[in-house]
Formats: sequence, C-alpha cells, structure tokens
Amino acid sequence: MVQWIAFVLGSVILIAISWKSLRHPDSHGFQRFFAWEAILGLVIINLPQWFSHWLAWYQIISWILLFGCLVPLIFGVQSLRAKGQPNKEERPDSQLLAFERTTKLVTSGIYKFIRHPLYSSLFLLAWGIFFKAPSQMGITLALLATLFLHATAKADEAECVQTFGTDYQEYMKRTKMFIPYVL
Repeated sequence: MVQWIAFVLGSVILIAISWKSLRHPDSHGFQRFFAWEAILGLVIINLPQWFSHWLAWYQIISWILLFGCLVPLIFGVQSLRAKGQPNKEERPDSQLLAFERTTKLVTSGIYKFIRHPLYSSLFLLAWGIFFKAPSQMGITLALLATLFLHATAKADEAECVQTFGTDYQEYMKRTKMFIPYVL
C-alpha cells in the first residue's frame, strides 16, 4: 500500500512538471513523461533492496551505472545552460523546460560526442535502478523506459531539426545519439 501511495504521489509530481507536454503527443516531453513513469516504478519496486547485499554483482553494476549517470547529466545541463543561450522570449515553447529553450545549437563539450547526454543519463539511471534488485517487473519497466527514452530522443530530434534546420541535420551526421562512437 505504501508503494502505491508513493507511486501516485510521484506521478502527481511528474504530471505537474509535464502537464504542458501531455497536451502535445508529438512533443518529446510527452514521451519523456512515460519514461519518467517507468523509472519511478523502478524506484518504487526496488527501493526496499537499495542497500541490501551491497557486494553482490548486481549491486556493483547498479552503483557503477548510478554514479555513471551523473556524468552526462552534469556535463549536458552545464553545456546547455552555458552555450545554448536558453531564452524564454525567443523560444516560447511552453512545453519545454527552462534549460531546453536553447536558441543556439550546442555542438561542443559532451555534445561533440553525443546528441542526447541527458537521455543517456536517464538510460543509465533506469538500468542502474533495475540492477538494484533484478526482477521480471523490473526488466519490463527498464525496457519500457528504454523504449520511451528512444522515442523521446527521436521526437526531440524532429523538434531540433525544426528549430535549427540543416545545421542540426549536419550535426546528426557526425555524432551518435547516446554512446560516443557506438550508438
């Protein structure tokens, strides 16, 4: 019962963050909401085992992924804020989060290697949480998060092509989506 209450409360928070995007099914925020929901579900089901068997192989993998998810997150947000010149007046898309309202295409820093470091971070987060206590429900939620994050990235790319045009299309040709030099 406590888990259900926590899930509902977490969902209310995610809806509050995403409510503008939820009215636009073609936006990346719409897809991202469902990825966040899957990740929330993973947190709820695996939280009781977060620190149990801390030397087990799956816990070690989990901690590596969880700490690893901070790298693309920190460098990605920092690059967007410093180089993307977010501006609410120039880019008034109401469904975008403040740091997403970039007016300049960012192709340096971590963005020189991958187009979606923030989604890479969420992939690592989802799978890191899964490995806290691997289960059938957990793998289902982790796979759902993965599918929705991929759909989020595709929708985001369509928005970026619309905003930045051929510059973004050229950028797509020379970078990978999530993992440098691989994928």
